[in-house]
Amino acid sequence: MSLLLPRTLLLLYPKLKIPKIPMASNLSTLSSAAPPRARLRGVVFDMDGTLTVPVIDFAAMYRAVLGEDEYVRIKAESPSGIDILHHIETWSPEKQRKAYDIIADYESQGLDRLQIMPGAAELCGFLDSKNIRRGLITRNVKAAVEIFHERFRLTFSPALSREFRPYKPDPAPLLHICSAWEVKPSEIMMVGDSLKDDVSACVSFTSFQSMFSVMLLLYL
Repeated sequence: MSLLLPRTLLLLYPKLKIPKIPMASNLSTLSSAAPPRARLRGVVFDMDGTLTVPVIDFAAMYRAVLGEDEYVRIKAESPSGIDILHHIETWSPEKQRKAYDIIADYESQGLDRLQIMPGAAELCGFLDSKNIRRGLITRNVKAAVEIFHERFRLTFSPALSREFRPYKPDPAPLLHICSAWEVKPSEIMMVGDSLKDDVSACVSFTSFQSMFSVMLLLYL
Protein backbone atom coordinates (compact mmCIF):
# COMPACT_ATOMS: atom_id res chain seq x y z
CA MET A 1 0.00 0.00 0.00
CA SER A 2 1.28 3.42 -0.89
CA LEU A 3 0.86 6.48 1.32
CA LEU A 4 0.33 9.89 -0.26
CA LEU A 5 0.56 12.93 2.00
CA PRO A 6 0.09 16.28 0.25
CA ARG A 7 1.56 19.18 2.21
CA THR A 8 -1.86 20.79 2.45
CA LEU A 9 -3.19 17.82 4.40
CA LEU A 10 -0.36 18.13 6.88
CA LEU A 11 -1.10 21.81 7.40
CA LEU A 12 -4.79 21.14 7.99
CA TYR A 13 -4.22 18.08 10.16
CA PRO A 14 -1.06 18.81 12.19
CA LYS A 15 -1.62 15.79 14.48
CA LEU A 16 -1.34 13.37 11.60
CA LYS A 17 0.79 10.30 12.40
CA ILE A 18 3.25 9.89 9.55
CA PRO A 19 5.27 6.68 9.19
CA LYS A 20 8.98 7.08 8.55
CA ILE A 21 9.92 6.37 4.96
CA PRO A 22 13.47 5.14 4.19
CA MET A 23 15.37 7.67 2.11
CA ALA A 24 17.70 6.61 -0.65
CA SER A 25 21.22 7.96 -0.34
CA ASN A 26 21.24 8.82 -4.02
CA LEU A 27 18.31 10.67 -5.60
CA SER A 28 19.08 9.29 -9.06
CA THR A 29 18.94 5.77 -7.65
CA LEU A 30 15.59 6.53 -6.00
CA SER A 31 14.24 8.01 -9.21
CA SER A 32 15.22 5.02 -11.32
CA ALA A 33 13.99 2.45 -8.79
CA ALA A 34 10.64 4.01 -7.90
CA PRO A 35 7.62 3.35 -10.12
CA PRO A 36 5.91 6.39 -11.63
CA ARG A 37 3.51 8.04 -9.19
CA ALA A 38 -0.15 7.76 -10.15
CA ARG A 39 -2.13 10.95 -10.52
CA LEU A 40 -4.53 11.61 -7.63
CA ARG A 41 -7.98 12.00 -9.17
CA GLY A 42 -10.26 11.47 -6.19
CA VAL A 43 -10.39 11.35 -2.40
CA VAL A 44 -12.91 9.21 -0.53
CA PHE A 45 -13.74 10.28 3.03
CA ASP A 46 -15.20 8.59 6.05
CA MET A 47 -17.74 10.84 7.79
CA ASP A 48 -18.01 10.29 11.57
CA GLY A 49 -14.74 11.19 13.25
CA THR A 50 -13.14 12.32 9.98
CA LEU A 51 -15.31 14.99 8.35
CA THR A 52 -17.22 15.49 11.59
CA VAL A 53 -16.17 15.75 15.23
CA PRO A 54 -16.85 12.45 17.07
CA VAL A 55 -20.03 12.83 19.14
CA ILE A 56 -21.46 9.30 19.42
CA ASP A 57 -20.58 7.23 22.48
CA PHE A 58 -20.06 3.98 20.61
CA ALA A 59 -19.18 1.96 23.72
CA ALA A 60 -22.47 2.97 25.35
CA MET A 61 -24.35 2.19 22.14
CA TYR A 62 -22.76 -1.26 21.86
CA ARG A 63 -23.61 -2.00 25.49
CA ALA A 64 -27.22 -0.95 24.90
CA VAL A 65 -27.49 -3.23 21.85
CA LEU A 66 -25.58 -6.24 23.15
CA GLY A 67 -26.07 -6.12 26.90
CA GLU A 68 -23.17 -5.73 29.31
CA ASP A 69 -22.10 -9.40 29.47
CA GLU A 70 -22.17 -9.92 25.70
CA TYR A 71 -20.37 -6.63 25.16
CA VAL A 72 -17.55 -7.63 27.52
CA ARG A 73 -17.24 -11.06 25.90
CA ILE A 74 -17.09 -9.75 22.32
CA LYS A 75 -14.78 -6.91 23.31
CA ALA A 76 -12.35 -9.43 24.79
CA GLU A 77 -12.46 -11.51 21.60
CA SER A 78 -12.11 -8.46 19.31
CA PRO A 79 -9.83 -5.92 20.99
CA SER A 80 -9.49 -3.96 17.73
CA GLY A 81 -13.19 -3.07 17.87
CA ILE A 82 -16.71 -4.45 17.60
CA ASP A 83 -18.37 -4.61 14.19
CA ILE A 84 -21.88 -4.15 15.54
CA LEU A 85 -23.60 -4.03 12.14
CA HIS A 86 -22.18 -7.35 10.97
CA HIS A 87 -22.76 -8.89 14.39
CA ILE A 88 -26.50 -8.21 14.50
CA GLU A 89 -27.02 -9.47 10.94
CA THR A 90 -27.06 -12.99 12.39
CA TRP A 91 -29.95 -12.18 14.75
CA SER A 92 -33.65 -12.84 14.27
CA PRO A 93 -35.63 -10.12 12.42
CA GLU A 94 -37.37 -8.96 15.62
CA LYS A 95 -34.10 -8.75 17.56
CA GLN A 96 -32.48 -6.92 14.63
CA ARG A 97 -35.30 -4.37 14.55
CA LYS A 98 -34.81 -3.56 18.23
CA ALA A 99 -31.05 -3.27 17.74
CA TYR A 100 -31.41 -0.92 14.77
CA ASP A 101 -33.86 1.20 16.76
CA ILE A 102 -31.27 1.61 19.53
CA ILE A 103 -28.54 2.48 17.02
CA ALA A 104 -30.82 4.97 15.25
CA ASP A 105 -31.58 6.66 18.59
CA TYR A 106 -27.88 7.14 19.36
CA GLU A 107 -27.22 8.39 15.84
CA SER A 108 -30.15 10.83 16.07
CA GLN A 109 -28.72 12.28 19.28
CA GLY A 110 -25.39 12.63 17.50
CA LEU A 111 -26.97 14.61 14.66
CA ASP A 112 -28.24 17.18 17.15
CA ARG A 113 -24.61 17.88 18.09
CA LEU A 114 -23.11 17.49 14.62
CA GLN A 115 -19.99 19.63 14.04
CA ILE A 116 -17.68 19.72 11.06
CA MET A 117 -14.06 18.80 11.73
CA PRO A 118 -11.77 21.86 11.83
CA GLY A 119 -9.95 22.16 8.51
CA ALA A 120 -12.32 19.86 6.62
CA ALA A 121 -14.02 22.64 4.65
CA GLU A 122 -10.65 24.17 3.74
CA LEU A 123 -9.36 20.79 2.61
CA CYS A 124 -12.42 20.30 0.41
CA GLY A 125 -11.85 23.74 -1.11
CA PHE A 126 -8.26 22.81 -1.88
CA LEU A 127 -9.34 19.58 -3.57
CA ASP A 128 -11.93 21.45 -5.62
CA SER A 129 -9.28 23.93 -6.75
CA LYS A 130 -7.25 21.00 -8.07
CA ASN A 131 -10.26 19.35 -9.73
CA ILE A 132 -9.91 16.34 -7.44
CA ARG A 133 -13.20 14.57 -6.84
CA ARG A 134 -14.65 14.01 -3.38
CA GLY A 135 -16.58 10.90 -2.33
CA LEU A 136 -17.88 9.62 0.99
CA ILE A 137 -18.32 6.18 2.56
CA THR A 138 -19.95 5.91 5.97
CA ARG A 139 -21.65 3.25 8.07
CA ASN A 140 -24.10 5.92 9.21
CA VAL A 141 -27.54 6.23 7.58
CA LYS A 142 -28.45 8.15 4.42
CA ALA A 143 -30.44 10.72 6.44
CA ALA A 144 -27.27 11.64 8.39
CA VAL A 145 -25.34 12.17 5.14
CA GLU A 146 -28.10 14.39 3.77
CA ILE A 147 -28.11 16.49 6.97
CA PHE A 148 -24.32 16.80 6.78
CA HIS A 149 -24.51 18.00 3.15
CA GLU A 150 -27.25 20.51 3.93
CA ARG A 151 -25.85 21.86 7.19
CA PHE A 152 -22.29 22.42 6.02
CA ARG A 153 -22.98 23.06 2.33
CA LEU A 154 -20.49 20.44 1.22
CA THR A 155 -21.42 17.78 -1.29
CA PHE A 156 -19.68 14.44 -1.76
CA SER A 157 -20.57 12.23 -4.70
CA PRO A 158 -20.99 9.34 -4.60
CA ALA A 159 -21.95 9.45 -0.89
CA LEU A 160 -22.52 5.86 0.24
CA SER A 161 -24.25 5.24 3.56
CA ARG A 162 -24.93 1.92 5.25
CA GLU A 163 -27.93 1.39 2.99
CA PHE A 164 -25.30 0.49 0.37
CA ARG A 165 -24.50 -3.19 0.85
CA PRO A 166 -22.08 -4.64 1.59
CA TYR A 167 -20.72 -1.77 3.68
CA LYS A 168 -17.10 -1.20 4.71
CA PRO A 169 -14.76 -2.81 5.61
CA ASP A 170 -15.86 -4.74 2.53
CA PRO A 171 -14.09 -3.17 -0.50
CA ALA A 172 -17.35 -2.99 -2.49
CA PRO A 173 -18.05 0.71 -1.73
CA LEU A 174 -14.58 1.73 -2.90
CA LEU A 175 -14.94 -0.37 -6.03
CA HIS A 176 -18.31 1.23 -6.70
CA ILE A 177 -16.84 4.73 -6.47
CA CYS A 178 -13.95 3.81 -8.76
CA SER A 179 -16.47 2.57 -11.30
CA ALA A 180 -18.66 5.68 -10.96
CA TRP A 181 -15.64 7.96 -11.41
CA GLU A 182 -14.11 5.74 -14.11
CA VAL A 183 -10.74 5.85 -12.38
CA LYS A 184 -8.14 3.26 -11.42
CA PRO A 185 -7.75 2.20 -7.76
CA SER A 186 -4.23 3.67 -7.86
CA GLU A 187 -5.73 7.10 -8.52
CA ILE A 188 -7.80 7.49 -5.35
CA MET A 189 -7.11 8.08 -1.67
CA MET A 190 -9.15 6.87 1.31
CA VAL A 191 -9.25 9.19 4.34
CA GLY A 192 -10.57 7.79 7.59
CA ASP A 193 -10.06 7.43 11.33
CA SER A 194 -10.85 3.75 11.93
CA LEU A 195 -8.27 0.99 11.82
CA LYS A 196 -11.07 -1.58 11.82
CA ASP A 197 -13.27 -0.09 9.09
CA ASP A 198 -11.26 2.33 6.94
CA VAL A 199 -7.83 0.70 6.89
CA SER A 200 -9.32 -2.79 6.56
CA ALA A 201 -11.46 -1.64 3.65
CA CYS A 202 -8.44 -0.15 1.95
CA VAL A 203 -6.33 -3.28 2.49
CA SER A 204 -9.11 -5.51 1.12
CA PHE A 205 -9.55 -3.11 -1.78
CA THR A 206 -5.84 -3.25 -2.59
CA SER A 207 -5.69 -7.04 -2.41
CA PHE A 208 -8.83 -7.43 -4.47
CA GLN A 209 -7.50 -5.25 -7.27
CA SER A 210 -3.88 -6.45 -7.15
CA MET A 211 -2.97 -2.77 -7.34
CA PHE A 212 -2.01 -0.15 -4.82
CA SER A 213 -4.32 2.41 -3.29
CA VAL A 214 -3.59 5.12 -0.79
CA MET A 215 -4.79 5.42 2.78
CA LEU A 216 -4.58 8.38 5.10
CA LEU A 217 -5.42 7.61 8.73
CA LEU A 218 -6.23 10.58 10.94
CA TYR A 219 -5.63 10.58 14.68
CA LEU A 220 -7.45 13.68 15.91
